[in-house]
Amino acid sequence: MTDKMTMTDKAIRPTTLVISALGGQGGGVLTNWLVNMAEKNDYFAQSTSVPGVAQRTGATIYYLEIFPRSAVKEQNIPPVMALMPMAGDVDIVVAAELMEAGRAIQRQFVTPSKTTLITSTHRVFSISEKMALGDGTGDSQMVLKAAQQAARNFVAFDMESLAADMGCVISSIMFGAIAGSKRLPFSREKFEDAIRAEGKMVEANLRGFAAGYLAAETPYSEDRSGAEEADAAFGPIAGKANTPETKALLARINALPDAVREFAYAGAQKLLDYQDLAYAEAYITELEAFAVQDKIPFTLTHEMARYLALWMAFDDTIKVADIKTRSERVRKYRQEVRAEKDQIVHMVEFMHPRLEEIIGTMPVAMANMVQKSAFLTRFFTKFTGPRMSDTTKVSSFLMLYFMASLRFMRRKTLRYAQEHAEIADWLANVRQALSKDYDLAVEVTRCQRLIKGYGETHERGLGNFKTIMATLAQGKVTADRVRDLRAAALADEDGKALKKAIAA
Repeated sequence: MTDKMTMTDKAIRPTTLVISALGGQGGGVLTNWLVNMAEKNDYFAQSTSVPGVAQRTGATIYYLEIFPRSAVKEQNIPPVMALMPMAGDVDIVVAAELMEAGRAIQRQFVTPSKTTLITSTHRVFSISEKMALGDGTGDSQMVLKAAQQAARNFVAFDMESLAADMGCVISSIMFGAIAGSKRLPFSREKFEDAIRAEGKMVEANLRGFAAGYLAAETPYSEDRSGAEEADAAFGPIAGKANTPETKALLARINALPDAVREFAYAGAQKLLDYQDLAYAEAYITELEAFAVQDKIPFTLTHEMARYLALWMAFDDTIKVADIKTRSERVRKYRQEVRAEKDQIVHMVEFMHPRLEEIIGTMPVAMANMVQKSAFLTRFFTKFTGPRMSDTTKVSSFLMLYFMASLRFMRRKTLRYAQEHAEIADWLANVRQALSKDYDLAVEVTRCQRLIKGYGETHERGLGNFKTIMATLAQGKVTADRVRDLRAAALADEDGKALKKAIAA
C-alpha cells in the first residue's frame, strides 16, 4: 500500500496514476470515479487526458494526481500538481489492453522501485498489426515477461472476458483491480461509494468492481497448459456428423495422419460453411493425395491442410455479404455497444465496390460479355466507389442478403474460375517441387500466405505470389531462396523489397 502522507514527512509528494484506455472502454468514467472518491475523502485531485487517435484509433492517456489536504497548511489553496506523467515518477499504471501496458513500459512510466502495473491480458489489434502483409501481431508473452520485470507489483488478467461474464463495462473491472491492488489509501467501501454516487448502471458496475477486486488479489501466473497441449499428439476427432455423408467425411479425416487431422477438420468445417459438402470433400481428396506421397512427420500435408482451406475459402462479394448479414454478428455488435433489448442499434457498413468485384460475381459468360462491351462497363461503373450503407434499413439489408444468397451459383462465377485456375497451378507447382526437393515443396506451399483479403489487397498479394512462382521455372531454385523471397514480399506493400531480392 502507498505510504500515508503526514505532516512529519520530509518530502510529501502526490500519488500519481496513469490510465491507458481505448475508445469505448470507459477511461473517462474511471477517471471521474477516482477524482470524485479522492475529493470526497479530503484529498486534492487533478486529472488530464491526452487523446491518441493517430496512435491506436482512440487510445487515450489519462493522468491523475491526488494529494492529501492534511499535508497542506493553507487547505483552501491547492498544491501545484503536474499536468502530465514523468518517466520514473508514476505510482500506478493501468492498461485496458496488453500492448498499452507495453507502451507504458517503453515510455518508462513503469519502474521496479515504485510502480504497480495493472493490465488486461487480452489483445485489441493495432492498425499497424492489421495492416501487416503477413503476421504482424505483437508478441504477448514478451510483453508479459517485460512487465513482470519492469514493475514493482504486477496485476494481470483478462479484463475483457471478465467484463463480458459480469455484463459490465471494462472500466468497472479496472476500478476494482485498482482497489484490489491496495495501492491507494482508501477502503473498498470508499471505492464502492464512488460508483453509487454516480448513479449510473450501479448494479452492473458494482458487480464488475467486485470481480476486478477479486482478480487483482490473485497472483499472476503464466498458463503453460497451451504449450503442453501443443506437445501432445492429436488423436481421432469426435466431431458432429448428423448425416451419413458427413459421417463418411469425418471418417476420411480421421484416416489422415495424426499431424494433419486438426487442420483438416477445421478446414473441412470452414469449407462446409463456405460452400457445401461436395466442396469440403474435394478439399479432403487433395489432402489424401498429398498424404500418400508424404513422409513422417507429414509437414507438407500439414501445411497444405492449412493453406489450401484458406485459398478455397477466398473472399468474394458473396462471402462478405454473408458475414455482414449473419445474426451472430448482429448479436455480437449489440453486446459490444451494451445495447438493451428495446434499443435500436444502427449498423453502418463502409463499402467500396470495384468493377472487378461486380464482374467477378457474374457467371463467366456474362462477365466476358460485360468486359467486351464499353457500354456495359460504363453502366456497371456507376455502382462502384466508396459508400455508406445502413444495414438496419430493410432495403440495405435485403441487398446484402440477396448477395449472400448467390452462394448456389458461386461455382459458375468468373471469380471462382479465376481463383481455382490459380489454385490448380499452385498445386501443380507443389507436386513438381516435391518430385525434386521435399523442403522446396513445403516452402512453395507456404507461399499461399501471401494471398489474402479482396480488392487491391488481394491483387497485391496474388501479384507477389505469381512473381515467386515464376522463379520456379528458372530451375535450381532452393527452399531457402523461396523462403527469402516470401519474406521480402511481406516486407512492404509496394513490392520494392521483393524486386530487390529477385534482382539480387
